[in-house]
Amino acid sequence: MAFNDDSFIREVNEELRSDQMKGAWRRFGRYVIAIAVLIVVGTAGKVAFDYWDDNRSSGTGDQFLAAMKLADENKSDEALAALATLEKEGHGAYPVLARMRAASVRAQKGDNAAAISDFEAIGKDQSVPEAVRDAARMRAGWLLIENGTYEQVSGAVEDMAIPANAFRHSAREALGLAAYKAGKMGQARQWYQAIADDAASPRNIANRAQIMLDNITASGKAPAAQG
Repeated sequence: MAFNDDSFIREVNEELRSDQMKGAWRRFGRYVIAIAVLIVVGTAGKVAFDYWDDNRSSGTGDQFLAAMKLADENKSDEALAALATLEKEGHGAYPVLARMRAASVRAQKGDNAAAISDFEAIGKDQSVPEAVRDAARMRAGWLLIENGTYEQVSGAVEDMAIPANAFRHSAREALGLAAYKAGKMGQARQWYQAIADDAASPRNIANRAQIMLDNITASGKAPAAQG
């Protein structure tokens, strides 16, 4: 996705400051989500890699890498078949990693309902390490922004939006976007303000949060926070 960041932000500001909030979301929502979800994918990828690295001696490592290559080449059906075999026959960390990757492949194919279901199932599986469960729940939450309701996104990620959770920044942004998309401007402001107030928020997330706070204030659809 190629576009000029400065001109994009200017267009977003101009559009969002009008009264046509639904039109603004339709026009720019997918781009906002795409930019933000890269953070989630990157974090989840690191968690998955660390988990894989601890179990790299498994003889199924080459099979997993081959399945990932198929996925990267958009050979989705072949990749899913290979990953299904690893889920059943793999050793160590590979069955869990295969489940995560298979859910991602389904999302790439556009089968968002199946991907969400897969990620949610991993997120509830107590046999899976907590960090991987949280990564799966975050992926489900981001998919639900475009394919579910604010309440569904909240159910998936809100309990990760707490100070002690490593995914709190992404969880708060997902909740803010879901609330904004649903027209719940008061709740959107609450989540974006939580990002702005957290000194540990990554700069790119904090910058996006401030842009959204400015736009919400300019729209007049939610009261400004009281200092």
